[in-house]
Formats: sequence, C-alpha cells, structure tokens
Amino acid sequence: MASQQNGQHYGVTEPLSTSGPTEADLARNRELDKFLVSAGLYESPEESMLREEVLGRLDQIVKIWVKKISVNRGYSDQVVQEANAKIFTFGSYRLGVHGPGADIDTLCIGPRHATREEDFFVVLHDMLMEMPEVTELHPVPDAHVPILKFKFKGISIDLLYARLALWVIPEDLDISQESILCNVDEQSVRSLNGCRVTDQILRLVPNIQNFRTTLRCMKLWARRRGVYSNVTGFLGGVNWALLVARICQLYPNAVPSMLVARFFRVYTQWRWPNPVMLCEIEEGTLGLPVWDPRKNPRDRLHLMPIITPAYPCMNSSYNVSTSTLRVMTEQFENANEVCKAVEMKQAEWSSLFESYAFFDAYKNYLQIDIMAVDEDDLRTWKGWVESRLRQLTLKIERDTFGMLQCHPYPCEFVDMSKQVQHTAFFMGLQRKQGVPIREGQQFDIRGTVDEFRHSVNSYGYRKPGMGIFVSHVRRKQIPLYVFPGGVRPSRPQRASGVLASSKSGSPGLKTLNNSPPSGQGGPMGDETDEMPQESSKRPMERVAEVLKADNSGLRMSQSSVSPSSGQGDLATDDLDDFSHQSIKRAADTGPDKLSDISKKQKSPVGAYGLSRTSSGRSEEGLLGNEVEDAAPRRTVNGQSSTAPRSGFASIAMNGSSTERGPSKRIHSLEETGNSRGFASSPARHCLNDNGSIDELE
Repeated sequence: MASQQNGQHYGVTEPLSTSGPTEADLARNRELDKFLVSAGLYESPEESMLREEVLGRLDQIVKIWVKKISVNRGYSDQVVQEANAKIFTFGSYRLGVHGPGADIDTLCIGPRHATREEDFFVVLHDMLMEMPEVTELHPVPDAHVPILKFKFKGISIDLLYARLALWVIPEDLDISQESILCNVDEQSVRSLNGCRVTDQILRLVPNIQNFRTTLRCMKLWARRRGVYSNVTGFLGGVNWALLVARICQLYPNAVPSMLVARFFRVYTQWRWPNPVMLCEIEEGTLGLPVWDPRKNPRDRLHLMPIITPAYPCMNSSYNVSTSTLRVMTEQFENANEVCKAVEMKQAEWSSLFESYAFFDAYKNYLQIDIMAVDEDDLRTWKGWVESRLRQLTLKIERDTFGMLQCHPYPCEFVDMSKQVQHTAFFMGLQRKQGVPIREGQQFDIRGTVDEFRHSVNSYGYRKPGMGIFVSHVRRKQIPLYVFPGGVRPSRPQRASGVLASSKSGSPGLKTLNNSPPSGQGGPMGDETDEMPQESSKRPMERVAEVLKADNSGLRMSQSSVSPSSGQGDLATDDLDDFSHQSIKRAADTGPDKLSDISKKQKSPVGAYGLSRTSSGRSEEGLLGNEVEDAAPRRTVNGQSSTAPRSGFASIAMNGSSTERGPSKRIHSLEETGNSRGFASSPARHCLNDNGSIDELE
C-alpha cells in the first residue's frame, strides 16, 4: 500500500489546500508550542530512558518465557535454542505522542506452540507475578482483545499477545506484510492490527512532526472536554490519530496551529456517517472481512465510521452511539468558534483547552457507584463495569426511542472519606432537543437500569463485596468530592461568549427520593435560578413547571467575537462538495444508503418516567448497607401497594402525583405499571450486536 495515492497526493482525495503558513500562522504556532510545553505534555529525558529500559527488560522476559515453555513441552535442544518471541509497541508511544505517566501499548509475538490461554495467561503471568519490579498485575483474558495489564518499575504496560503460524520468530520480523495474518486466530489478528495500523498511519501523513504536534493538541483537548474514551462510546487514541492524519492529508503544508483550526472546521461540517479514510479499502487475498456497507448491513448502521488503513480495514469507532455523537458534534462546533476567535486575536489558545463544566451542563444525572473490598477487587470490578457503561447508554436510547439523551462522562471520581474502596461515574440526562413537550410526559427507565444491573452482576469473576448502585441525582445533589478541592464552584452568569453554554432541558422524571449519595447538596429543588418559590403549589407541581419551561439543551452559544465572513479560509469553501466526494470514493454508496438512522426513528406515544434505585439508602447505604426494610409505597392504577426493593422505584415529577412527599423533599412516591412506559408505542426498536439501533415496524 503506497504512502502516496496516485503518485500525486496523500489520501483518497486531493488536498483542500496546499497553501503554507503565513507569518501570522507561524506566530500562532509558536504560541501553541509554548502552551503545550507549559501544559506538561512532554516527558523528561529520565522518564524516556526508563521507558526504553523497561521495554528492553520486557523483551528479555518474553524470550526467556518462550524457551521455558519449549523445554516444558520436551522439544529438542535445537528447537529450544531457536525459540524466540519479540516485543512490538503501538499506540501513543509508537506514534511519538505519549506524555508523562502514559502507559505503553505493547504486543508480544510468539511462535505457534506458545498458546494464549495456557502459556501467556498462566506461565508468563506467573513469571511476572514473581518479579519485584512488577506491580498491579491484572489479566483480562475474556476481553475483545485479551490483555495483561501491569506496572513495571512504575511504568504502566498493556501487553497483548499474537500467536503466529511460525515455529521460529525472526528478530527482523516485518509485520506490515499481509502474509503475517495467514492461519492466525481472530484475536491475534486484532492484536496485530494495533501495530500494523500505527505503522501505516505514520506512512500516510505528509509531515510526521506536524502530525505529532497536532495529535498532542487534539488528545489534550479531548481529555479536557470529556470526549476521550473509546470504552464509553467516544473516541480513543487511534480514532483521534486517524482523524488528525486525515486533516494532515487535506492540508499537507499546514503547520500545527493551522491544522488544529482546520480540524474543527472540517469535522464541524462533516456529514456523518460518511467515513473518514486515509487510503482506499483493499479487499486483500486472505478472505478476512473488511468494512463495506455495500455488503455488510451492520456496517450501514455505524454512526461515525473512522476506517483503519491496514488490512483488514475496520471501523475503529463502532462504539459511538447517537448520544455520544451528539456530544462530540457540539464540542466540535464550540471549538470551531474558539479557533475563529484565536485567529482574530480575540482569544488565547488556553481558551480552547479549558475543562468542560460537565456538572453545570445538565440538571439531571445518573450516578453509578462502584465498590469492592480492596484495591485489587475494585480495579477488576471497575474495569468490568466501565466496559458495560456504553451498554447503559444504548439501552436508554433504545427504550426511550432516542427521546432521552445521555452524556456519559469518561472520568471516575473517588470519595476518599469512605471506609471501603469506592469509585463513581456520572451520566448527564436531558430531553431530546427540538421536540415538542407533551403534557405529563415522563421517562421511565427502571426496567432499563434493572437490565443493565443484571448484566453487570453476571460477571463471571465477581467476588463478595463487589457492588453497584445506580441512582438519579439533581445538579445540586452532586457530591462535593467530584469538584477540585471538594468545593462546589459558583454558578457562572449566563452570557454569550465563546465558551458559554446554555442550560440543558430536563426530562420529566420519575425517581425515588433517597438521600443524596454523598449527603451533600441540600434539599432537591433549592436552585433559585430554576425553582420559583411558590408556597401555594405543591413541590412536585413547581418542579414540573420548571422542567417544562427549560428545554434549551446542551448547546454552545455562538461566539460574540466571531470573525467577519471576509476572514474565512478559502480552502474550505468546497468542503461541502468534498464530503460527498469522500463517500463516493470510499465505498461507492450514496449518502442516502448511509444516512443517519436516527432520522427514521419515530417519536413514541405513551408515558415516560426516569428511575433510581429503591434501596432507601443513607450515606452508609451507598457502600453496601442497603436499608432493605425501607420499601416505598407506590400507586398503580389508583391502588396503593409496596414498591419492590430491587430495581428502580419511581416518582412522578410532572405534577400528576397523588401523594405528598416528605416535608424536606420535593418528591412524592408514585409508580407506573409499565416499567418502561411504552405499552402503546406504535414502533419498537431492537439493539443490534454492533450497538446500533434498528427500527422494527
């Protein structure tokens, strides 16, 4: 696969612009370099040397390991002497964009007689366990790509394994050749592709140094804006690398300051699901499946396809959901406005990299609390739960027909005051924007959360003490330990500006009024900017009015310092046509066949209601001491009964409740008979294996 397509340019299309930097661009580039240095993105020479030392030691260990298993199998002295294994790197370290404290993605390639199940996860695992330099050893054999996680002299290592159909692994092994994939299992193909894709990316960019600097910027921006996480449905390292590489192809002579601005300009206008590709998709000769929406119906359901350049070409971003794509699109639009302001000298680069105020963006959140007995159990349990959080987002999208939008936040928070090991994740919730609000409309996801909890609790390696709680919290109930220094920041004044954001609309909620998990935040509904104090009305009615009045959504306001239309980049004037050209060159399928399936989805008819756990928990109950006898009362079809202790009990927040809540709380207890609130829905959706939503008439 040539590094230049058609001998003229990089990529599947011609560049949008071949212009070089102006003096102003170079000045902004110097400012950007200074910011990256001040942000601490570059590791020290001492840490670089330590990484090289660790990799050299790891290579020695796997060579000893493969000889050991050869002896154990009774092979001849000659076979034992020739037995070899080799370590390759990939990911951020191989791309040259790793920072201080970053892990090293590594691949161990072994011969055909070294198995994954017995030799890699048992023999090599035991060897590492006995070494004093190795800590936090954690095998994940049942992952999509099986992996050994550990620290070696304090350096985090992610070690994959690929078993080749060779008796001897040569020291000069070239894994870029397609023949390396012959007669290897599917897990080895996935493991090998990490290295093959990384090497291919470096071959397909016109200027590696500019690519690296730009990618450092984008990774920092994505982390601070909360959209860096493949496991929760956003984009991971390889996804961002592919997106940046494509921009480098479209602007081959641009410097990083230009590439960062063009990145947001292009992807703000990109017409997903048109795929992003660095090269043409090759069918290959081994018969391995490649991404092809013409042949594979599932590929047509991918919302944000970013295709890997090495055979077999795959969609690296299949985890993206409707909700996470919405969040990333909004962040692209906001960043594009900031870059315009930077170009007009009306903002600094630091404005682009400001942290996202997630806990000020929504009125309603799901809080997922995870606990275990000790650190090792928590590390294992947390990894499993985190890998399932994307399913919770997909299930909520499925069961509310996309009417309730989720924003999973890919950061974990720890309450150090707890006596047991604990961590928490949060998910923002809002009603779908632009849809008329019907009187009494609610979202009921009790059954959805019960399904999610059942899926999580089916973990095969679950131990006593491993627990999970899912609860609904209002903005004012957010525990203080999520904020820097444990201090809740003051609410910013609502004003238009580059980084200003509007309030997000609140869904009509049904939730159980447990005590706030952290014991913080005061009574629910005490936000004076949201809760009009009308003593003549019941609390639930006041909440309903606020929920119906505020439906602005999480949309970044337009910049008050936007550059004039005369300052646009002429190179992007044809970007609209370019988007059409991209899909035609990619898969020869028109946008009509790859259109966003969310446009086909119908608004359901029926009541909704959001839920939360019915543990009746107090501060201690959060960490495992549920108040089992605190079952709430509920009203179903006018009949009063006791709500179940497992799953989600519910509370109406639309003013339709027939009971008053406790004097210090705003909720009244009521539960609908249908756990998902869609009994009369005219259409149903089903969840496909790839995480997309299909519509069934």
